Amino acid sequence: MIGVYFSGTGNTKHCVEKFIQGYDPAGETFSIEEENAVQNICVHSEMIVGYPIQFSNIPKILRDFIVDHPNIWKNKRIFIIATMGLFSGDGAGMLARLLTKYGATIVGGLHLKMPDSIGDEKALKRTLIQNQALVLKAEQKIEKAVQALKNNRPSQDGIGCLEHLAGLFGQRLYFRNKTKTYSDQLKIDKDKCIRCGKCISLCPMENILMKEGQVIPRGKCTMCYRCINFCPAQAITLLGKRVYEQCHIEKYL
Repeated sequence: MIGVYFSGTGNTKHCVEKFIQGYDPAGETFSIEEENAVQNICVHSEMIVGYPIQFSNIPKILRDFIVDHPNIWKNKRIFIIATMGLFSGDGAGMLARLLTKYGATIVGGLHLKMPDSIGDEKALKRTLIQNQALVLKAEQKIEKAVQALKNNRPSQDGIGCLEHLAGLFGQRLYFRNKTKTYSDQLKIDKDKCIRCGKCISLCPMENILMKEGQVIPRGKCTMCYRCINFCPAQAITLLGKRVYEQCHIEKYL
């Protein structure tokens, strides 16, 4: 068993690693960003695939990874972990339907509520204690899901028809365009930016570059919020206009 994930600020990575540690301590975990990701998927038949929900949908970077490598999923047995800050409905089901299209067998799904990584929207912020409690509850849910999978009774979060309808009518019909393409809405405050280059090195899309002494986004953001939450000057925003909290999993462990 291996764990495959895309993770912006570490929530999904943490959950996949916890699941693998409980299910198969010898199992490896790796990001789709790693050079050997495709090779590792090819040589394993059973895996956990984890990702963060974005507007009740799959992050564009993960969707592209799957579509660009259609032949590596055939006959794979896959358990899906979907992490979220608020609501997803059929978060795991979205990925399940896509992977089934390429020949995978979906074993089950697990939805885990985690600290919201959208640091520039005040309405989504929780206290440190609340976020720590969310992580603890998610870890407890992972332990139960691991045991259920070992007993051949895997959880089915987000897989059924009712969840599909909840995701569709609860969010996706209204926000489907948010993840249909990469975003060009990333903003960098030139007055705050200290030009350290951290955002450039962190971006999974190589979306940010240094040009004539200025840090500039190129319009291909996958909304992972990595640059926003790790910028030492809090100079970057996406959905909101200012950074209210920088969120990453290390704060809540």
